[in-house]
Amino acid sequence: MERRTIGAAALAVGAVGLGCMPMSWAYSSSRQRGEESVRAVHRALDLGSTLLDTADMYGPFTNELLVGRVLKERRQDAFVSTKVGLLVGEQHIVANGRPGYVKRACDASLRRLQTDVIDLYQLHRADPEVPVEETWGAMAELVRAGKVRALGLCAVGARGGRRLGTRLHDATIRQLQRVQQVFPVSAVQAELSVWSPEALEALLPWCEARGIGFLAAMPLGNGFLTGTLTPGQGFEPDDVRARHPRFTAEMMASNQPIVAGLRRVAARHGEEVTPAQVALAWALAQGRHVVATPGTKQERWVTQNAGAEALRLSTQDLAEVAGLPGAQGSWD
Repeated sequence: MERRTIGAAALAVGAVGLGCMPMSWAYSSSRQRGEESVRAVHRALDLGSTLLDTADMYGPFTNELLVGRVLKERRQDAFVSTKVGLLVGEQHIVANGRPGYVKRACDASLRRLQTDVIDLYQLHRADPEVPVEETWGAMAELVRAGKVRALGLCAVGARGGRRLGTRLHDATIRQLQRVQQVFPVSAVQAELSVWSPEALEALLPWCEARGIGFLAAMPLGNGFLTGTLTPGQGFEPDDVRARHPRFTAEMMASNQPIVAGLRRVAARHGEEVTPAQVALAWALAQGRHVVATPGTKQERWVTQNAGAEALRLSTQDLAEVAGLPGAQGSWD
């Protein structure tokens, strides 16, 4: 697989990584099977999808434990990315950016991941009660201590970050400008997909101009862009899509032209090419500093996703995808 570099440290990873969250968190808990997920992680590494993206809050904690089972055997094959800054309660999630907590959380993640160093340590969310420079300074100390190789920042929540008269990612860019004064940012993780292209407006160019890697989160639109979901199929109560404004039966039906467009492009490249692969290839085509991190818990989807790296979209393909209708949601 083609390798791309993240940040000034030029850390090399496969162009398509693996989002590990669905194995333990947020998607259909009845289908979360540890052994199947472990096989999926092994398959990703076999195919060159070296970036494994997890977080301490996924589970919470169980996702890091699962990834750690693979790292115990194959640490040299993997690029490990995990996150800090969010605590999961019974019915709520809160931010914690206190420096002492950050350092303790890092040590705990290292134990769960069964490694002595984290390749990319990301701030999941800034704590509104703590200056982000203080949190970032504590993370920088972890780099100097040899526990972390590089630092990344996750974008402010997409829907919550928008205010009247501002662009979607303005708040994230302001955070980035502040923490860059403390210690270099190596990567930014934000949603980027055919049906959520907002990062192209300002955030992606900002990163590219500064040599910062961009981790494209949810590049398959929470599974919708794969074309495998049926309008009205329903989701388990703990599945995030059960409350997502684009996944009501009405909105899923309304957004089918997006999938149909991806199918048309895929058909030009051969019978084996899928809408999901076109969606991932589109994300990768947005810049040499972009790494796609589709999430899955099954080997067959890992294999399909990795195959998208070899798909080269033509100028016509990219124009056709750009001309697809925007996604609709029940909150629009």
